[in-house]
Amino acid sequence: MLSERRLEVLRAIVQDYVGTEEPVGSKALTERHRLGVSPATVRNDMAVLEDEGFIAQPHTSAGRIPTDKGYRLFVDKLAGVKPLSSPERRAIQNFLDGAVDLDDVVGRTVRLLAQLTRQVAVVQYPSLTRSTVRHVELLSLAPARLMLVLITDTGRVEQRMIDCPAPFGETSLADLRARLNSRVVGRRFADVPRLVQELPESFDSEDRGTVSTVLSTLLETLVEETEERLMIGGTSNLTRFGHDFPVMIRPVLEALEEQVVLLKLLGEATDSGMTVRIGHENAHEGLNSTSVVAVGYGSGDEAVAKLGVVGPTRMDYPGTMGAVRAVARYVGQILAES
Repeated sequence: MLSERRLEVLRAIVQDYVGTEEPVGSKALTERHRLGVSPATVRNDMAVLEDEGFIAQPHTSAGRIPTDKGYRLFVDKLAGVKPLSSPERRAIQNFLDGAVDLDDVVGRTVRLLAQLTRQVAVVQYPSLTRSTVRHVELLSLAPARLMLVLITDTGRVEQRMIDCPAPFGETSLADLRARLNSRVVGRRFADVPRLVQELPESFDSEDRGTVSTVLSTLLETLVEETEERLMIGGTSNLTRFGHDFPVMIRPVLEALEEQVVLLKLLGEATDSGMTVRIGHENAHEGLNSTSVVAVGYGSGDEAVAKLGVVGPTRMDYPGTMGAVRAVARYVGQILAES
């Protein structure tokens, strides 16, 4: 275990390196921070930190920089989550409040996260596998043609056209709409097939064909929409950090283009807690020089999707964690009110 003083030295090294982009020496540390000890003592502490793998010497520089292990200790033990200022919080709320639908909420969230953190922002659409049905609307377009509208608890709206095997009257349509909603409203998508399987039998024989067709379309919609989607923004921010990537930026950009990789990254975030993956903790080789900060968001206690940012390991972790957490909270509130 490192002593409190050595932890303070590591904290100072991380803060200075993130702020200045320059390797940090013992003389600069004693000048900038009130460590209460001489440069010689700080040099000795830095030698111990280096021996234990928390800092390293890049090339021939006299200074030291944090390693992945050093950043990990900083995040776990030393970094609090930096709260946003009142003006920042108001700006987030005002920007997100202007959203008109779910696509707009996700799009605005991506832009906001990228601007706040100056990193790459990734936002997953609410997962329909965890969603519940808010309402199913059935509209008559012609005697044998209907429109089905599925509305989820996260504000997602899906429309499907249905060609019926026979004309279907307004009375039967109202009856089907009422019975269907009484069974599925507030229920998870996964439960819907079981809840509606016996519904056709409760209708007159001449209407059963249409009822079965409507239910088939509804179930197909549920299956189609469980495919995960996400939006990414701010990749141009990475060009500001060219020197932070040891070889070149291309492997990072290529990894970011792979939706499967991003979904896996976000998937590692727990429902409510924040996940910070640093450097080589990221399984994908292209992201070994990056850090990922992600958290779940949702309209209640349970997360329905994840959002986060990807940037260089030389990251303002307290500020980034604060921004990601605040944005997730506001998006959750919007979904709850929508």
